[in-house]
Amino acid sequence: MEEKLKILFDFLKVNRSYNKNLQIRYYSSIINPHKNITNKIVSLLYNIANTQSQPRIDYLALFYKKIYENIECLESFDRFLSLIVPNAQKNYNSLFQGMKEQSGWGDKTSALFTKSIFHLHNNEYPSELKIWNDVPSKINKNDDFYLPVDSVIISIFNQFNLEQNWNFTSINKQIKQYYSRNDIEVWDDLWFWGFITQMGTGNKRTFEWNENKYWTLQESDKNQESIIDIRIKSEQFLSLIKNNNTAIKIVRTKFSN
Repeated sequence: MEEKLKILFDFLKVNRSYNKNLQIRYYSSIINPHKNITNKIVSLLYNIANTQSQPRIDYLALFYKKIYENIECLESFDRFLSLIVPNAQKNYNSLFQGMKEQSGWGDKTSALFTKSIFHLHNNEYPSELKIWNDVPSKINKNDDFYLPVDSVIISIFNQFNLEQNWNFTSINKQIKQYYSRNDIEVWDDLWFWGFITQMGTGNKRTFEWNENKYWTLQESDKNQESIIDIRIKSEQFLSLIKNNNTAIKIVRTKFSN
């Protein structure tokens, strides 16, 4: 498993620009229409919560009521953490753990919100997307970070080992044997490549380039040359997760040069 993860990680790291460009457009559509800090955070919270396949509406409503009753806590990272996880360290692990305790928020959605806050404040995205002034720009050695695992990523890990019961916890545990902190954020690109290379749902998914799925991503680059380029990269990605040994050797050699 370590070698499989390393080869896949190398692919993700070399091809970061594709998902990053999509993420910039996604965050811009959420953040830029709003002028004040409160509305920006509210917009982000609603959009992240709406990524749930089966949102628990009644529980999320309790969370939103809590937010609006304490609206002043959205003015800074420190005050927001004080609301969701009082007396905790001011870091990303606290943000994740605090969000998990909120009504209607689960592991994946909490990790997704935490990752988004990191993206917006790590100085690698446009400065106008920053919301708070007191968010750490780095994940320090005493902090922790989680991959937002959903069915797309679980399906990829099932390609590696069908005997393992892959879920949010087991996949994060597996990856963290070899990777930590900022490297976990690199693994977030796995969703992008997995989403556009899967057909079907549940256990009946097949792995192949899915241009229709690519077109359903509102923020994807619709330029035909870009689509051709991403399709070629997707074929490389597929060769890695399908355990094509010949292809793996070719890609591994390419990355090592």
